[in-house]
Amino acid sequence: MPELGLEVALYLGRAGAQSAQLGAVVAILRKIANLLRPFRWAFVFLAGAVTVVFLFWLRTSHFSFEPVQYVFLSLFGSLLILTFAANALVRFRGTHDRISLILALGFALAALIEAGGNYDFYTAMISGAAMPSRVPLPWMVSCTLLGALLILALIVERHMPSSREPGREIAIACFVVGGVGYLTGAAFLGLPWQISIHPNWFLSRPWEMLPAALFVAAALGFRSRLRRTASAFDKSLYWTACINIVCHLVASQSENLMDGPGMLARLLKVASYGVLLGGALVDNARLFDQVRRMAVTDSLTGLANYRTLVNAIQSELDRSKRSGRPFAIVLFDLDGLKLVNDKYGHLVGTRAICRLANVLKMHCRSTDTGARYGGDEFALVLPEASGEAAERVSKRVREKLASDLEIPLLTVSAGVSVYPADGDTLEKLLAAADRALYKMKGHTDGMQSLMRIAVCL
Repeated sequence: MPELGLEVALYLGRAGAQSAQLGAVVAILRKIANLLRPFRWAFVFLAGAVTVVFLFWLRTSHFSFEPVQYVFLSLFGSLLILTFAANALVRFRGTHDRISLILALGFALAALIEAGGNYDFYTAMISGAAMPSRVPLPWMVSCTLLGALLILALIVERHMPSSREPGREIAIACFVVGGVGYLTGAAFLGLPWQISIHPNWFLSRPWEMLPAALFVAAALGFRSRLRRTASAFDKSLYWTACINIVCHLVASQSENLMDGPGMLARLLKVASYGVLLGGALVDNARLFDQVRRMAVTDSLTGLANYRTLVNAIQSELDRSKRSGRPFAIVLFDLDGLKLVNDKYGHLVGTRAICRLANVLKMHCRSTDTGARYGGDEFALVLPEASGEAAERVSKRVREKLASDLEIPLLTVSAGVSVYPADGDTLEKLLAAADRALYKMKGHTDGMQSLMRIAVCL
């Protein structure tokens, strides 16, 4: 056992040293970032120049890829988008955020359009015919649709940020997204010319500038929105728009769907979908964790709520019945909270409740459970604690609260019950602690005067 304790201590020491080293590295990186911040536009210009040179080299390098790789990337991107759509719908049901709803339906429609656009490639691969030489119409429709929907989502969020009737909103959003998709497809189908590739032009695929312009507008809008909200979902929307801008700039240099720029554009498109899905997953995890915390904690004090308190007591009962070890419950009740509310106002009364909750947080062990039992009543569950230990905790909490010089001065009454001496069920233990608390309440006035005199001295 001593050797095990020594090994644990050495492990903790190494872990602490590694954490300190990591913190130092992070601090150094932050200092370097702050030093380089004034030169960020120079770095942006340099990155742009390097990108132009890279694109020129990629265009003249004559790389060629297999059609199956193009189809695989397209299908993989469609799968990512459909997964994002499902997560965005979950987010909408939880937050009633219209941006999530519009993007979920719009991206799902775009994924289906893009996946269906691979039919020409399937036919050519099966029959051995030549691959299509012009820009696939589904690619242009889906990309333009995504850019338009990002802008539409920003407009809707600005004027109608949240939904009141989710079922009705979903039906309306389906109609709007379907209408935008139909108009986008009809606009491209109605063109009097084909969307061809022009190898000798500076922009081989000039029509790529249309979705690029839409994504530029969307990126600027989401950049402005990040000043108000900066969740992982919002950040992923901004970076998705930025990656799509680069994607279509790269695609404009493609002379063949299977050449280097064409495949790089496809990779960037899939990468943007991955970023979007990652942001939605991270933000959904944050929302689920927030809901979980709200389900087990009191929103005002941050302590456990009544339901969590009952579960903690029941768990200790089960454990103590197996081990035969005692545990204690301490109930606390603020003295004269009504007088505080009448004299100072309810905001000060609420602050008084939070002051007691903060004292309980500071004087709880990590294994203890502090909870709000009622309006101004609190409870502590002390595993493997005797009555004497519980009395010491009670005394320490009361002394700490009485020594707080914030106005108004506060005192608290407390009652202790111990398993199994005071009961072997949850109801009996709480009733015993409640009786002990109100027994102390009968002496509150005298105790409160003595404590305040002691504080003043």
